[in-house]
Amino acid sequence: MASVLSRIRVGVAGLAVLAVAACGNGGDDDTSAPDRDGPTDPSIQRYLAGALPEGASGSLAAVRDGELVHCRGFGMADREAKIPASCDTVYDVMSMTKQFTAAAILKLEMLGELRVTDPITAHLDGVPADKRNITVHQLLTHTSGLVETLGGDYQPQTRQSLLAAAFDSRLRSAPGAVYRYSNVGYSVLAAIVETASGMDYERFLAEQLFGPAGMTQTGYVRPKWDPDRVAVEYGPRGDSHGRPYEHPWADDGPYWNLRGNGGMLSTARDMARWQLALEGETVLDRRAKEKLFEPYVLEEPGGRSYYGYGWVIVTTDEGEVAWHNGGNGWSYGEVTRLLDRGVMLFWITNQYRDAAAGWNAEELSPQLTRVVLDRLLDAD
Repeated sequence: MASVLSRIRVGVAGLAVLAVAACGNGGDDDTSAPDRDGPTDPSIQRYLAGALPEGASGSLAAVRDGELVHCRGFGMADREAKIPASCDTVYDVMSMTKQFTAAAILKLEMLGELRVTDPITAHLDGVPADKRNITVHQLLTHTSGLVETLGGDYQPQTRQSLLAAAFDSRLRSAPGAVYRYSNVGYSVLAAIVETASGMDYERFLAEQLFGPAGMTQTGYVRPKWDPDRVAVEYGPRGDSHGRPYEHPWADDGPYWNLRGNGGMLSTARDMARWQLALEGETVLDRRAKEKLFEPYVLEEPGGRSYYGYGWVIVTTDEGEVAWHNGGNGWSYGEVTRLLDRGVMLFWITNQYRDAAAGWNAEELSPQLTRVVLDRLLDAD
């Protein structure tokens, strides 16, 4: 979500140093909600009990010093069936999918199947003259010049038709010239994952990333989803939009307008496992991780946030912050890592905003993120 990136970067820059009083009507009042199968940090739980607006629902996970210290749900994953959200509720993590695609590319580089400096012509056929100089690196950093989208997320689009439409589109800027957020670019990267690896995108991620990281509930269709564990998404009036895979999908996952740039399903627990895997070398070696979190290109001239490979990177006085969010109009979520402090926060909601109550997750996110990280750092 490019629009959110520009809104939140000032807040992210102060994450590690700013203490904010709890919002909402309950302050630090405790909650009587039972533990729902994840560890609980009392300070975080007390804050959430008072800060979250009435009717909010979702899950939150926090990692500190190599340990999952908090993983809880709040509200309902399925209001009609009265199924509460938990640490293991499955959500669409939306644009946070990009970090998986970026990691897959770096894994292929580790395996000797490609280099990020490769032109896309090394891996894709039929590239027209104006796009032959686009590199894998430029796709990863949103500097390829490709358009942002080629239609709706759920519009039927095969890999072949996606690539044809991308190659037929008019470049917004010369390759490498400027940062312009492009979901299309990450779908092209997913196609490169397939051609370079010789297997489909989800299978490569499952075998090379998710499996080694211990992630059992992340993917498009390979996990055998129990519907009772998958969150229903809700519109601003509380109207149900169903579960993510109940939108128009191909048999093997979302269509290619979404594949590689969004639509991945995961849980708070698995997102924590992913961050813990990135602390070591289970998935990526030291050099690959350096590339993943390198601040390559400014998002805006004169700004303070850069795009790495599938991550936004902000350098603060307290160290580097890696961050990304995702939203689809119904759900919203974000993940934040304090790279020099061993701290990670992931949270997600299955209702983006409530029109009647007058709140939306995008507006709540900077304070919620800052306060929870503050409490993790205080404990540290």
